[in-house]
Amino acid sequence: MPERGPDTTSDQAPAMPHSDARQILRLAVPAFLTLIAEPLFLLTDSAIVGHLGTTSLAALGVASAVLLTAAGVFVFLAYATTSVVARRTGAGRRAAALEAGVDGLWLSLVLGLPTAGLVAAFAGPLTRLMGATGEVVDPATTYLRIAAAGIPSLLMVSAATGVLRGLQDTRTPLIVATAGFGANALLNYLLVYPAGLGIAGSAIGTVVAQTGTALVLAAFVVRKAREAGARLAFHPGDVLAAARTGGPLLVRTIALRAAFLLTTWVAASLGVVTLAAHQVAMNVFSLLAFALDALAIAAQALIGTGLGAGDSQYARRATGLMTRWGWIGGLVLGIITALTAWILPPLFSQDDAVRSSLTVALLVLAVTQPISGAVFVLDGVLMGAGDNKALAWLSIGTLVAYAPVLLVLRAHGDEFSEHAAIGLLWASLGWFMVARWIALRWRSRGDAWLVTGA
Repeated sequence: MPERGPDTTSDQAPAMPHSDARQILRLAVPAFLTLIAEPLFLLTDSAIVGHLGTTSLAALGVASAVLLTAAGVFVFLAYATTSVVARRTGAGRRAAALEAGVDGLWLSLVLGLPTAGLVAAFAGPLTRLMGATGEVVDPATTYLRIAAAGIPSLLMVSAATGVLRGLQDTRTPLIVATAGFGANALLNYLLVYPAGLGIAGSAIGTVVAQTGTALVLAAFVVRKAREAGARLAFHPGDVLAAARTGGPLLVRTIALRAAFLLTTWVAASLGVVTLAAHQVAMNVFSLLAFALDALAIAAQALIGTGLGAGDSQYARRATGLMTRWGWIGGLVLGIITALTAWILPPLFSQDDAVRSSLTVALLVLAVTQPISGAVFVLDGVLMGAGDNKALAWLSIGTLVAYAPVLLVLRAHGDEFSEHAAIGLLWASLGWFMVARWIALRWRSRGDAWLVTGA
């Protein structure tokens, strides 16, 4: 059972690294490359669809928000699995670690299949709920109804990736993800233009690539489980236990997704131009977030392994180092974003109004990047420690602090120009990141999360 108290190291636990920085980089660099691959290809999708017109780009933004929410609320499949697998590995219980990983794979199917069916069945109402109106509704519904078939694969990718990260293997997900996202970009182009399928072709290409990626990653996990002598069969009790473990993280993720959904909902109320620019800006935000999340992934694996081995001093030391790196990494990415704020927009739209609005959004986004870097690291630290209930409550609190700001903007949005409206929208999102940092910093300064044991 986990316990607080003097550090104790299991005889079976792996020795902690001599160089904290070297160990962090060993995990973070492949994770960084894996994470930026996905938003880079999402940006490619946006560029491909964007040249079909502003309406198609806005439709992709609405449908993507629904899909990311439907799959994103179950991201605990990766986070909780990483923490449990890392802790059990740190305690020298590899077979038990991989059994937890297999349970995560089964759970991804249990959750993914019905979710896909519901999203496909209610695609039209969901796009309208997100604020789609007029000519945006039909293409958004078409994309969402097709792309929903990829939700089980997305969840399986999350679970399998979480297992491999918990085993401190971030290279395999890099190789598989790069191949999968490359196939996605190629298929999207071929199906949208040469095949003439339009936005539906983008959805079909994405589903095919997601399915292939999921099957390959799951095969790696199954092979490792067999080598360790771990159980592979579906066990309802253990799968239910895995779901309960991830429950608080589900609450945390729902709160975060609600914040982003509210942001898109407000963007939709500000007009098609603002919504289209916001869609691209959110993809850039995702790219930057995934880049910074590489340190969070290293934090999950290293903090979980360290606490599993009973070394809370290492956990505290690694947290300080990775948080400093988060601030620095965010500053660097912010500078890059500001320098490219006029270069990127022409890649995504031929509409001058969309381009200029996107530039404004990117400049505001650049300012918030340093604090975002610290937020992602601290989030990863507490996940790696399994401090899931605290994360759930902190996320609810930050949503409560953010929602009124968005509601005020929506109520008075017609009083602002397009540039002012999208600038205020992204400044509001910046406040959300500040609120998250305040909450996570407060929690990490205490000792309640430093729980040792398997």
